Amino acid sequence: MARCYNRAIVMSRAAESEIPAETLARYEAVIGLEVHVQLKTASKMFCSCSTRFGDPPNTNVCPVCLGLPGSLPAINRRAVELAVRASLGLNAAVAERSRFARKNYFYPDLPKGYQISMYELPLALKGWLEIDFEGRRKRIGITRLHLEEDAAKALHEGFPDSDRAAYIDYNRCGTPLAEIVSEPDLRSPAEAQAYLEELKLTLEYLDVSDCNMEEGSLRCDANVSVRPRGEARFGTKTEVKNLNSFRFLARALEYEIERQIATIEQGGAVLQETRLWNVAAGRTEPMRTKEHAHDYRYFPEPDLLPVRIDQAWKEEILRDMPELPAAKRARLEAQYGVSGYDARVLAASRDVADYFEAVAAAGAAPKSASNWIQGELLRRLKETGATKPAERVSATELAALIARVERGEITAASGKQVLARMFETGEPASKIIAAEGLGQIRDTAEIERVVREIVAREPANVAKYRAGNEGVLKFFVGQVMRATRGQANPQLVNETVKRLLAE
Repeated sequence: MARCYNRAIVMSRAAESEIPAETLARYEAVIGLEVHVQLKTASKMFCSCSTRFGDPPNTNVCPVCLGLPGSLPAINRRAVELAVRASLGLNAAVAERSRFARKNYFYPDLPKGYQISMYELPLALKGWLEIDFEGRRKRIGITRLHLEEDAAKALHEGFPDSDRAAYIDYNRCGTPLAEIVSEPDLRSPAEAQAYLEELKLTLEYLDVSDCNMEEGSLRCDANVSVRPRGEARFGTKTEVKNLNSFRFLARALEYEIERQIATIEQGGAVLQETRLWNVAAGRTEPMRTKEHAHDYRYFPEPDLLPVRIDQAWKEEILRDMPELPAAKRARLEAQYGVSGYDARVLAASRDVADYFEAVAAAGAAPKSASNWIQGELLRRLKETGATKPAERVSATELAALIARVERGEITAASGKQVLARMFETGEPASKIIAAEGLGQIRDTAEIERVVREIVAREPANVAKYRAGNEGVLKFFVGQVMRATRGQANPQLVNETVKRLLAE
């Protein structure tokens, strides 16, 4: 069996060429995700140490998060509140009574020798999240959401002796996490990615986490198995740990599905184990045999009372709930008449969606506001790494700029230049237009003068146009717009060029 298993690893590295498409088509993947989300708190789950990212190693620590004898944990109320908020946003039933437990295992990143988590009495059960996938809506079940503390960070690279030693930074140890466990309802890597993207967006709207995957605020473990299509029983699953990007999730699942199919096709058996995604090699690799719950020897945390969520507290949290992404997309379409695609792009960020509505409220036509935000503004936000458009260009000023373009006071090309300056300086459109002389040229005599100069120096192209090559018209229009720095009225330019070329 081991020989078949190893051959499958090699074989699936070139899965597209080695496994026929018809063989892959005979199998179905079954995928469930366990997503760990760092909650947006200033202090840790059971102590007052800071959760700030990027501080010097081992500076945000105390006897509680280091597990020193005699230290006692105290529950962070804000972390519980955020976890309840996330549960309600994911349509889960919040338990009136939940309880922390000790999850026992020994690893250097766990100073107490156990992790404080929730087991038999989690915070919330039986939620769901709908995703848009391949033109249809699909509901993905959520088994549970529970609270736990994060482990420390093991550093295996970057030190002179990294070939023989590892280092531990305990700053992260004790950071509050919500673990969100999905049902095995996902059937492809692309579907799993769509679910994770929608989950991340929902948590960002709820403002329970910054979901910064690069900093580890959102991490994902994937459970995956394969079975013959039409089979009801699940196959043996493997767990792929610590996937911190959408791309890595999809690639790891693609590889693991093909590896498992190759193993079965060769007569081998898939082992229940935990695997890691090797980014450089582009493959999953064995880490350890997959544990069962009893291996962790769970028992109730004796130093903490049960968590009680009364109806009054739940209703208080519900009153403060924001509009969530799916509802936002539907309302943008219905209220503003934008397309489904536009609504999805705008609602991909709560800040951008709110900004769009503010620009429309300031008087801009919704379609125009959508076009300007999706085009020039989002491009500049991406280039600079900024996320809040209102901090760079006020909604009122963008609406005023759009109005000037649509009234013909400046051209669209000049409008883009003005927006770039507004983004860089924060100055209003009127000041930039006046300072840089970007007002639209509507003087027919001035436009005719420029056109005549260009026509006079392009006799060959004039001859082509008069011979029937009407495509040359665009050349002349472009030359005029360039000569006037994009300020000439496009309609007058077209009319003047046609008239003078016909003389």
